[in-house]
Amino acid sequence: MGLSTHVLDTMHGTPAAGMGVALYETKGDTLTLVKRFTLNADGRNPDGPLYDNDSLRAGTYRLSFDVAAYFRAQGVTLPEPPFLDVVHLDFGVAHTDQHYHVPLLCSPWSYSTYRGS
Repeated sequence: MGLSTHVLDTMHGTPAAGMGVALYETKGDTLTLVKRFTLNADGRNPDGPLYDNDSLRAGTYRLSFDVAAYFRAQGVTLPEPPFLDVVHLDFGVAHTDQHYHVPLLCSPWSYSTYRGS
């Protein structure tokens, strides 16, 4: 299955439908944008995996989640600057034959992640 993500809005107890996300390949301090996308109604990346197992390469990646913009769009009043604006998750892929699912659970004030299945 390759690489996928989803986001849960822990403030409202819902998927974070409509949140903007960017996927980058990283090499040291160099970021190469792979794609930008908007999470679907289930808070998941649309249109299948971000990478399938045939195109996923071992290496390092970053997912950047537009958390503040999402919560503002939900009508949440945030301080300026917001406590969390864009959440960056840097992670490594060692085994390209495995599924890497990178979920984010977030509110305007906290986030958590793990390697899902």
